[in-house]
Amino acid sequence: MGPAAAIHVFICSLLISISGAVISSEVGINYGQLGNNLPSPSKSVELIKSLKAKRVKIYDANPDVLKSLKNTGIQVSIMVPNELIQNISKSQSLSDQWVKTNVVPYYSDVKIRYLLVGNEILTNPDTGTWFNLVPAMRRIKISLTRHNIRKIKVGTPSAINVLESSFPPSNGTFRSDISGTVIKPMLQFLNRTKSFFFIDFYPFFAWSENARNISLDYALFNARNVTYTDPGTNLTYTNLFDQMFDAVVFAMKRLGYPGIRVFIAETGWPNGGDFEQFGANIYNSATYNRNVVKKLTTIPAIGTPAQPGVVIPAFIFSLYNENQKPGPGTERHFGLYYPNGTEVFEIDLSGKTPLSGYKKPLPFPTNNEPYKGKLWCIVAKEANRSAVKDALAWACSQGNKTCDEIQPGKGCYKPVSLFWHASYAFSSYWAEFKKIGGVCSFNGLATTTVKDPSFGQCKFPSVTL
Repeated sequence: MGPAAAIHVFICSLLISISGAVISSEVGINYGQLGNNLPSPSKSVELIKSLKAKRVKIYDANPDVLKSLKNTGIQVSIMVPNELIQNISKSQSLSDQWVKTNVVPYYSDVKIRYLLVGNEILTNPDTGTWFNLVPAMRRIKISLTRHNIRKIKVGTPSAINVLESSFPPSNGTFRSDISGTVIKPMLQFLNRTKSFFFIDFYPFFAWSENARNISLDYALFNARNVTYTDPGTNLTYTNLFDQMFDAVVFAMKRLGYPGIRVFIAETGWPNGGDFEQFGANIYNSATYNRNVVKKLTTIPAIGTPAQPGVVIPAFIFSLYNENQKPGPGTERHFGLYYPNGTEVFEIDLSGKTPLSGYKKPLPFPTNNEPYKGKLWCIVAKEANRSAVKDALAWACSQGNKTCDEIQPGKGCYKPVSLFWHASYAFSSYWAEFKKIGGVCSFNGLATTTVKDPSFGQCKFPSVTL
């Protein structure tokens, strides 16, 4: 191969255009802001640069963030809020106004390249938004065209639960409640506009829900002698990421759209969590994120068994540990940085640092096996006092004598303390309702503990794992 041919191959592997959708092998970062202790947008952009991220996705169109991204050369993805989708789907003028306000003033100086309509709209039960999603995407695309903005791709990120079947990968199938009515029109739109199917997926959750049958090393890209062969295709897999990715590919193919490119809108591994969330630790988080960056930035592109050699664009989740994200503890522990701006572990999103180039030792993982024993649910440190009052009232309103023991004259009434009363209520609620899906979360106000908070004659209810 001569020098000219070699250069041609290099460029084609770095930058691939299929159906007009141009993709580079650079990895980006999700910049969420659900925290009350996060650095300023300007400081955050400096941290994004220090990660050597070439893309950033935000969950709104925050003007302060966009101003901080001016003239940085970083590709930007912005988002239409979920609550506006229904109205935008029915009003072209509202769509035009949104683009005029949130895109046009920044487009000349900020490298906005993706405009996502809503976030994981199809995950939760429909509240009247599902069937407005694609019409809203169409209107936003029209609005961009009216402003002569042609470099922005319109899409929407979906969670992996848009699939009703993902195993084996060749059996990938979209859920029957959305397949024909929402997904197929969406794929038609994405194909016509040469955009991407944006998907959020986390091997951590797939592994932790089936840890008996899935090797942790297989989920972390560390498996040496573990493979899986899909009986439908005879394709052999060496990691969980590829299996999940290809399930999406086969699902789209099943609906007649094999050529739409997949964009990983979120992927990552939690660096911490609740006691019952085994495998969530700094060691595994560093291992997964470093390995996925290595895979995605390798030149020539690796692709997957079903799509060998295909460049997979992606955003890592996330920039910070965000202390106000609701849900289990892992939700608040996906960051590459702590809120004070210090790194959780070393990582280079450009992929240019070899795995051997990370010098700081990682803490040894101590929770890779499921926790066995008693757990209690108590108020988290620095929880907002007013919000805790509301959560206490809600827990007590759920019935089943959840809060009987903290009533005046009862054994857990004293000390009269919001922390103790709420902690008792949280533990009591969790012990009572865990079996039907209750969690120790309370919108991020609660955390689990292995230390029995009982005192005197006051015995806190517990959960035994």
